[in-house]
Amino acid sequence: MKVGVVALQGDVEEHAEAFRKAAAELGIAVEVVEVKKPRQLEDVKALALTGGESTTIGILAKRAGLIEPLRKAVEGGLPTLGTCAGAVLLAKEVRDAVVGETGQPTIGVMDIAVVRNAFGRQRESFEAELEVEGFGKIRAVFIRAPAVVKAWGSAKPLAPVRHASLGLIYTAAVEGNILATAFHPELTTTAFHRRVLEMALGRA
Repeated sequence: MKVGVVALQGDVEEHAEAFRKAAAELGIAVEVVEVKKPRQLEDVKALALTGGESTTIGILAKRAGLIEPLRKAVEGGLPTLGTCAGAVLLAKEVRDAVVGETGQPTIGVMDIAVVRNAFGRQRESFEAELEVEGFGKIRAVFIRAPAVVKAWGSAKPLAPVRHASLGLIYTAAVEGNILATAFHPELTTTAFHRRVLEMALGRA
């Protein structure tokens, strides 16, 4: 099975390795493709959007002509995992904790609203134990993490936590073939990559 990692910025190799480990757990083989151009999406059966700086990734994706092909692929049912900045790119509504509306390029396919940098900057990075419905207890790494502050339509928010200034927020969400996390599961668990592979196999 061919799986893709959008490789414009961020921890691309960590996602690739998480896909490989998840595939081994499922007893299947995967070929991981770094997606930098639209043609590299061809025949991809599952996809990961990495963390990094969401504005930069959006600008690079737009420059590469990837925004519309990604939107079409995800809307067409491609099992997709977006982590941290990837979750921001998937959201239909985005604002920054400091500057407010960003106007940044996004794919905008998921019925969620996110606040960028909700937990502060790089120096405020942290780890925490989270209970994520459908995934159990996991160790979550938050690095300049966003927060899901609203979900509507068929999007289901997951892993609620209490935020000092935003109140009740969520650190993950699922909508059909799309998973979004504010944290970096590729650093601690294969559970989320395994789920999108299971979707691709028709097992989820």
